[in-house]
Amino acid sequence: MSQPSSRGGNGAAACLSAENGLLSNGDYAHDETCEGGRQKPDPPTPTVAAIPPLPPPLSAVSACLFRWSDDEWRGIRRCVEAAVKGFGIGAGLKGGLALFSVLVRLRSRRSLKSSARKAGAFTNEEAVVMALKETLRYGLFLGTFAGTYVSVDEMIGAFGGRKRTAAWRSLLAGLIAGPSMLLTGPNTQHTSLALYILMRAAVLASRCGIKSERFGGVCRPLTWSHGDIFLMCLASSQILSAYILKQDSLPSSYKAFLNKHGGKDAVILQGISEIASNIPFSNLEGIAKYYKSIGVDVKLDPNMKVPCSIVHGNQSCSAHFLTFLFQEYGRAIPVYLPVYLVPALIVHRQDLLKRPYTIFGKSLLGTARSSLFLSVYCASAWAWTCLLFRILKRCNIPMVAIGTFPTGLALLIEKKSRRIEISLYCLARAIESFSTCMADAGLFPQASKLKRADVAVFSLATAIIMHCYAQEREVFRSKYLNVLDWVFGVPPSSDDEHCKKS
Repeated sequence: MSQPSSRGGNGAAACLSAENGLLSNGDYAHDETCEGGRQKPDPPTPTVAAIPPLPPPLSAVSACLFRWSDDEWRGIRRCVEAAVKGFGIGAGLKGGLALFSVLVRLRSRRSLKSSARKAGAFTNEEAVVMALKETLRYGLFLGTFAGTYVSVDEMIGAFGGRKRTAAWRSLLAGLIAGPSMLLTGPNTQHTSLALYILMRAAVLASRCGIKSERFGGVCRPLTWSHGDIFLMCLASSQILSAYILKQDSLPSSYKAFLNKHGGKDAVILQGISEIASNIPFSNLEGIAKYYKSIGVDVKLDPNMKVPCSIVHGNQSCSAHFLTFLFQEYGRAIPVYLPVYLVPALIVHRQDLLKRPYTIFGKSLLGTARSSLFLSVYCASAWAWTCLLFRILKRCNIPMVAIGTFPTGLALLIEKKSRRIEISLYCLARAIESFSTCMADAGLFPQASKLKRADVAVFSLATAIIMHCYAQEREVFRSKYLNVLDWVFGVPPSSDDEHCKKS
């Protein structure tokens, strides 16, 4: 059977494209292209099947798809990849922590089975469902944030030009992406998270100011090598004072964390608060009954000036420090295992099969070191306050604040790279607690009157961070920059660079 000539085949293809209103190069055409001076195609042979023309709507869609440039396809691909990767990170981190907490809960279900019903706590099944919901919410939160940021960045760059909009494009994109925090729950406040991100933005902005000729002199004190330790001491003074004197100023989740690792029953904290506030004791019998339940027979003086016997019963201050240190170390290990293992599985997933012992060894070493920090931090909080109370032979609210200030020195145990992270996290909690105390005193507006101020603060912080990411990349540490590049991708820097590529 004879083959159709190439000339006839090309004419058929051209005529077929013209019938559908589209040429092979993406331009529109009319039917006259097959009837004018050009040679008409040979009639199709039986071996060539006639293709019916596309309907007008599909023809328009096909035209639009064929007319998209490589840069537009790259932008769409970047948006989709950023959303998927953001969802994976959010769901992975939150899901890993939730899974670990569920496993710990299931392990201790026998001891909690009888008390859970009385306290109205969640059952194991309800805890699993809640963990799945939180995992999905945080995945949607970070996925939407990443997808929105990249989409806005690409659209502004496409319409306004990357080079002309480079100075403010990422700032606006980060600001618009910030309200994605609402996906974690419309009625869920994230003040501490918003303040922490704002602190991170402030650190990046200060680094930009240090290298600036205009603001370099003003920001020079921020280069102090031990500034992170000072911030930790300052935050510890507020957080631990609130833990003893005014727990209502702390977020419920953080209050539960402090109650667990503070290692003291509520009745003991009440006694310390009463003596510090110069209030007559209301429940010394309850304190004595608590110690008797753990096998300690203690006699408490209603006229005591120093609450050491309330804090540690018949133990000396130094013996209590050592005992508490070992007990707290056992409570701290489950806290830091997921903190190190989950990122190792995500960040080092490619090298995990090549050098598993090295990666897991570093994770276990980091877990042991951070657990030592937390145990020394909690044990020294009671040791410093006891020491100050015994030296001055009195206890009041200012002394509680002063006695908890040097507790932040325990941060020296941590690696230098982690100190600023921990100090900023604690500083955000301290600012929230301090603001609540001031609001209760009538000096600040009540937080309930500020509708979703956390979203506004978070949006402002992400605008600053994403602007620094796009314009001042050198102020980021390399590991954070690598993660951000992996999630958001790196678009062409200017129109000229893109023109050269095309």
